[in-house]
Amino acid sequence: MSSSSVSLNLVMRNPDEDHKLVEQSIAGNRDSFKDLFMKNVDRVHSICLRISADIHIAEDLTQEVFIKAWEKLDTFKFECKFSTWLHSIAVNQFLMHARSDKKYSEKLGEYSGEVNQDEKKSTQDLKIDLQKAIDNLPVQAKAVLVLHDIEGYKHNEISEMMSIQIGTSKAHLHRARRILREELSK
Repeated sequence: MSSSSVSLNLVMRNPDEDHKLVEQSIAGNRDSFKDLFMKNVDRVHSICLRISADIHIAEDLTQEVFIKAWEKLDTFKFECKFSTWLHSIAVNQFLMHARSDKKYSEKLGEYSGEVNQDEKKSTQDLKIDLQKAIDNLPVQAKAVLVLHDIEGYKHNEISEMMSIQIGTSKAHLHRARRILREELSK
């Protein structure tokens, strides 16, 4: 038996603890869902903050993610980690928010323009320039960049989360990186 089949068997015998909590939550155990919330809220908030670049929007999105997760819990198919499913909800909630908020780009411009360059060190300037460049990326390219380069997801996972083709995910990432290089070389 190869080492890969041994590790696969170990994974199969050791089911994800979150899956048990999901099953209990579906059965009506609210404490189990509270446990799922507590285990995942910081990471969901982090991803919402990274893709929205706004603390208030991130807080709202985080709440919306868990409300949507509660409402749709019975649709969870146990084919992926619960945290991956939550992240797909987070990305979709952000995309819906960005589409519905006509002033989204204007708000990002206001926040990025508040930096006082005289008070910052050069390394902080680079971080600010990078954040500003990321903030100004097209919405889907930004989401793919955050999920892939910051959160570490693979293109097949991103395609599932965002309901796009793997090739589209790769194209968005390529576009985001190209735009960032152009912006940072100015």
